[in-house]
Amino acid sequence: MKRSLAVVLVLVACLALLAAAPEAQSPQPQYDAKGNLLRPADYRDWEFLSAGFGMNYSATAGHEMFTNVFVQRWAYEQFLGSGKWPEQTMFVIDERAAQSKGSINKTGHFQTDLMGLAVEVKDSAHNPDKWAYYGFDTDGKTAEAMPKGNGCYACHDAHAAVEHTFVQFYPTLKPVAKKFGTYNESREQVSDVK
Repeated sequence: MKRSLAVVLVLVACLALLAAAPEAQSPQPQYDAKGNLLRPADYRDWEFLSAGFGMNYSATAGHEMFTNVFVQRWAYEQFLGSGKWPEQTMFVIDERAAQSKGSINKTGHFQTDLMGLAVEVKDSAHNPDKWAYYGFDTDGKTAEAMPKGNGCYACHDAHAAVEHTFVQFYPTLKPVAKKFGTYNESREQVSDVK
């Protein structure tokens, strides 16, 4: 009887420790056997950072679309405490078509179909340059890292306010980065982006 009670108490203690354990840093980047990034699942349940409409980093206008930016909740929480992005951080940019005529809408634009996903990953164990960029088609399951020197990497390297991320466009994170001294103010002064 005493032995049974002891076993039950040990099991209860183990369950209590598991319940009190911090949430695992999940999700994390997953790769296939070829090293291609697997499409992040359920990214729309992640922390929403910001949305843009018709943003373009070159002088020539492109297709106007909405871009919605998401990051894992655990990475967001760590950023709030340090002003830095931890290893295994993933940003998903959900690119959606814009429409102005539909239903009862009279002015402005609203989001429609998914046009693609852009994913930025901080994973120095997998990417020699620490940050890598991936583009997914609307129904793509995997994506290869864009080659070194690609336009995304070069632009982020030259213009991102915190590490390789455009925190200057995330209004809730900009003051956090400034508080921790990780915000590069000079990146807001850019006038001739190429």
